[in-house]
Amino acid sequence: MGSPKSVKIGTVTIGGGAPIAIQTMCSTKTADVAATLAQIKAQAKAGCHVTRVAIPNKEAALALSAITKESPLPIVADIHFDYRLALMSIDGGAAEVRINPGNIGAKERVAEVVKAAKAADIPIRIGVNSGSLPQNLRHLPLSEGLVQAALDEIKVLEDLDFSAIKISIKATDVLTTVKAYRKLHTLCDYPLHLGLTESGTLLNGAIRSSAALAILLSEGIGDTIRVSLASDPIKEVLVAKELLRSLDLYQGGVVVHACPTCARCHGSVWQMAEKLEERLATFKSKRTINLAVMGCEVNGPGEAALADMGMAMKGNKEAILFVKGEMVASGPEEEIFNKLIEKVENYYAEKM
Repeated sequence: MGSPKSVKIGTVTIGGGAPIAIQTMCSTKTADVAATLAQIKAQAKAGCHVTRVAIPNKEAALALSAITKESPLPIVADIHFDYRLALMSIDGGAAEVRINPGNIGAKERVAEVVKAAKAADIPIRIGVNSGSLPQNLRHLPLSEGLVQAALDEIKVLEDLDFSAIKISIKATDVLTTVKAYRKLHTLCDYPLHLGLTESGTLLNGAIRSSAALAILLSEGIGDTIRVSLASDPIKEVLVAKELLRSLDLYQGGVVVHACPTCARCHGSVWQMAEKLEERLATFKSKRTINLAVMGCEVNGPGEAALADMGMAMKGNKEAILFVKGEMVASGPEEEIFNKLIEKVENYYAEKM
């Protein structure tokens, strides 16, 4: 599964058979240390493994050392145009630097970044995007141009005797992205960071990103992922976790199953299911916990028999609590909801 070679981003191993790592990116201004650290801590609580911060200017680069000293996650510094910002970021404790071959400049500048990365013993991520291909490759079909840009930059790094490399080649189109990663997977054995760039807002972006990433991951392609959304970075982490869980590539946390409702439905199934998801979004456990919210007491427990526990509506704002399909309590919806939360927290906590 994944790439045979591996790199270390802080304490997180990417590739070499390691579990798929979840990444996101801060939306705060990096120079605002307090806001950035607050967001990183929330990302870690949600289950993120690695986060990235933009370094668009000197102020951001200078702030990085204060961030890396307190961050619970390894920090990837995202660099465009100015290689000197990469050097400053490495000095500031970045666990990886991301450079874009389409805009980082001459090979001599890359050589300076490589020298600093070697000294700090950190990897470099080659990040190719469909919107910033090198000018000399824009005549090629997009998927081919993405692959060639990555291969060209790999050669530059290898010629500098550098092999701690991770690669991403992201397009905005699902099938282009899939085609490009499939091709690159056959041509190199470096760890691959999967993603769909500019995928969209929460609903559309989650669907489009999942379509691309699920195809690739199911084929054994990819070592780390980011679900890029025009939304809160925490949503990126939660969607990524659910995607990996659906492919049996992630264990832990809570999955809420809910019936689609029909004329037999009593109560507010989808509202209760969403409330349960929100309440347990950052719950940690050693294995995945399956919960169910069903619309009626007749078929509900039977249909959700594979769930660890759940609730089914009875009407008149009443519900039943069931465990492995067996009813264990009955009462008002809110009371049963709270009992369900209590049972999850008491029986499935990570420490157990």
